[in-house]
Amino acid sequence: MPKHSDLTPVQRLNRDGVNAILKHRYELADGFFYKAYLYDPADPFTLTNLGYVSELQGEVDRADKFYKLAGEQRCEATIERSSAKELNGKPMMDALGLSKTGSMRVNRLNILGMEMLSQDRGFEAEALLKEALALDPKNPFTLNNLGVAQEATGDLEAALGYYDQVAASHSTDAVVVTRNLAWRGKPVSEMAADSAANLRKRMAKMDQRQMRAQMLAIRGVAATNQNNWTEAKKDFIEAYSQNPQSAFALNNLGYVAEREGDFETAKSYYARAQKADDADARVGLTTQSSSSGEHLVAIADENHRYMNLELNAQSQRHPEQKSTFELKRRSQDANQPDSSTKSPAVGNSSPDTSTQPLPH
Repeated sequence: MPKHSDLTPVQRLNRDGVNAILKHRYELADGFFYKAYLYDPADPFTLTNLGYVSELQGEVDRADKFYKLAGEQRCEATIERSSAKELNGKPMMDALGLSKTGSMRVNRLNILGMEMLSQDRGFEAEALLKEALALDPKNPFTLNNLGVAQEATGDLEAALGYYDQVAASHSTDAVVVTRNLAWRGKPVSEMAADSAANLRKRMAKMDQRQMRAQMLAIRGVAATNQNNWTEAKKDFIEAYSQNPQSAFALNNLGYVAEREGDFETAKSYYARAQKADDADARVGLTTQSSSSGEHLVAIADENHRYMNLELNAQSQRHPEQKSTFELKRRSQDANQPDSSTKSPAVGNSSPDTSTQPLPH
């Protein structure tokens, strides 16, 4: 945008949007950019800014579409004002280049990682965030989000290490994208310190065997969702050996027995899960997303009632058969996890994730 000419309505709205972002007024900026889009749907600056706002809202696919549209315009204009200072005075296409390399690449990987974490894809998020860390090893947002990913996959000691590292950096960089809007605009180091304190309180109530059992349960559910039953079974059995009084371990071992056709044993484990001390805990990760947030006792109760129905059906089909049961899958597709059950499951945990603002 030439500095010494009258601004067009589109240029004025984009400038107002950037100024709003600099003041952390992101919803206001969104409105300015969309008004500019209505004036000129092909303006590359508007499309780039809409892509960035979409990233802030966690809509990564939509952001990619805007960035691609901006790239197709082949604009040769230069950037007059940006919240990313290194872009001031540079060709507009440099902004799109930064979305693939450098700081914008790190920012995008963080947002993708957050999206995966919200979908209970902790292991995938961890791999993506480590890729971002390789590009910028001291980035506090990446380190914080890696803590969240490690916590989601059950490695609590590693998660605590990442949180402490960010807290010790005393970074004043402000949080922008976060699932907990109360942290927006506050320093990321403060958020990490709060996450560390909360995690320490949780770990203080657990012994090493409980922490290991939780990690194994998470891995088992993830393996089940990937149709790796051999690995899932191994993790569930080991989790039970580490913490045999856990409602989650009992429920998941019942799931193992059910998958192998031993309905009597499955029923017994589900009944014990209903009466376990932590049966009232809420579910975080499960094979069915609709079950997230429910109390484990409700899931174990449903599984127990289902086993009663299966056993009654078995006795009617084979009135003389007492001890041997034929495996009957709940799902019509044998390669998919059983669809009508709400097990296996892992306890709930929802730490804060974040990224920093880098609009064009």
